[in-house]
Amino acid sequence: MNEWEWQLLEARNPVEDLRISGMKVRPGSRVRLRPRAGGDVMDIALAGKTAIIESIEQDYDAKFHLCVVVDDDPGRDIGLMRQPGHRFFFTADEVEPLPQSDEDKTSLTRMPRVLIAGIGNIFLGDDAFGVEVARRLSGREFPENVRVTDFGIRGYDLAYALLDGYDTTILIDACPRGEPAGTLYVIEPDVCDLGSPEERQTAVEAHSMHPLNVLRLATSMGGPLKRVLLVGCEPGTLGPEEGQMGLSEPVEAVVDEAVRLVESLIAKILNGDESTAKNVNNIHLRGDGHGIL
Repeated sequence: MNEWEWQLLEARNPVEDLRISGMKVRPGSRVRLRPRAGGDVMDIALAGKTAIIESIEQDYDAKFHLCVVVDDDPGRDIGLMRQPGHRFFFTADEVEPLPQSDEDKTSLTRMPRVLIAGIGNIFLGDDAFGVEVARRLSGREFPENVRVTDFGIRGYDLAYALLDGYDTTILIDACPRGEPAGTLYVIEPDVCDLGSPEERQTAVEAHSMHPLNVLRLATSMGGPLKRVLLVGCEPGTLGPEEGQMGLSEPVEAVVDEAVRLVESLIAKILNGDESTAKNVNNIHLRGDGHGIL
């Protein structure tokens, strides 16, 4: 794909819904796959199966493609995490929209999409806080609309994930603010005020992670950032120049508390508690690292 084609793609607005056979479909809608005749062996294998729309994409010819995850695919969770091998693309005339049951409608209405992003470098002491919290959260069971990922120092991967239109993104990272080591914070940055257009073009280094720069990059790429929360922890040490593996004692002591804090935020978001988001900056956590909600 040449530079002109990339510019066309970047100029396109995200596609939130599409009308097929008189029915409006969007990510989360269910369809039956009807591949056109003459397809490959995969089309034959998927014909007639039901699937959920993971996203609606538009190519540089302005053609729409539905990215779907098949219902009976044993690896559908991998597909919902946008990993290759379990996501399939079909044109609008190759799917049959399925009517929503009352349960489906309730689920789509009440269950916003949430991205939980662990951030940090495991070789820099307490900078690994977000990575460790994400690791422990990944062992918990969440609804399908909640994605937990350890992004580590992969800033570009996080920026592209932010383009997926999540209703809420919770970043988990070490956050020095001058308080005692192990202090936890919940902060809601203003995603509508990420600096000047020049600042929004700030490059993301391939082997580091600066959350503000990642948010700026996602915004410059047309990302529909809706709500971003930061669960931060005051670091005790980022290690010597040669690096350091492992968290300091004060930070290690609050990792489980941070996990419970994130779980509490997820529960309130999924329950539609708008006051949590509006008053999140008022959430104060004591210097000993124990949270008060």
